[in-house]
Amino acid sequence: MTQEVVLDAVIRQRIRGLRLARGWSLDALAARCHLSPSTLSRLETGHRRIALDQLVPIARALGTTLDQLVEAVDDEDVVIRPQPTHTRGLTTWLLSRERALHGVTVAKMRITPERPTGAEHLGVHPGREWFTVLSGTARLQLGERTILIRAGDAAEFSTMVPHAIGAHDGPVEILTIFDHDGERAHLHAPDDAPQR
Repeated sequence: MTQEVVLDAVIRQRIRGLRLARGWSLDALAARCHLSPSTLSRLETGHRRIALDQLVPIARALGTTLDQLVEAVDDEDVVIRPQPTHTRGLTTWLLSRERALHGVTVAKMRITPERPTGAEHLGVHPGREWFTVLSGTARLQLGERTILIRAGDAAEFSTMVPHAIGAHDGPVEILTIFDHDGERAHLHAPDDAPQR
């Protein structure tokens, strides 16, 4: 079976799966994308060739992008084997691939009290940041405030506020999600350098 035939079948499954996930009948989706229900049925079942001018309104109606709808199937190795990177007081494991979904990066971090978090280490960058504490207690310096976040709790904040995450009374492990700006500021900043 050629790769084109496999991708064609996957696109058909995605259309049907997204339609059913929304609880829509063929008629409901057809009305949203201005196709006849019979045409949509033939597209889903493979009895009609899929054309680009049909995929664009279908993707829009399903609340997805054309890129996501026609994305190649690349699930040969779904396991991510994170390698730790170390800086002073911080070990990071990237848990998402470089081509992460929607441009976000997921990382696990182990922070020890040795990590510098003074006023000169507060970072500012566009976007928002989210993290949950897996074990220990995190100390979030957010502008003038210091907030303790314990295991099982989460924090979300604007990264335009000067911020730093440190450990309180021993090591802390967190799971965090960064957007592109956050990844660049937190994961690619030189050791001990302020994040700007």
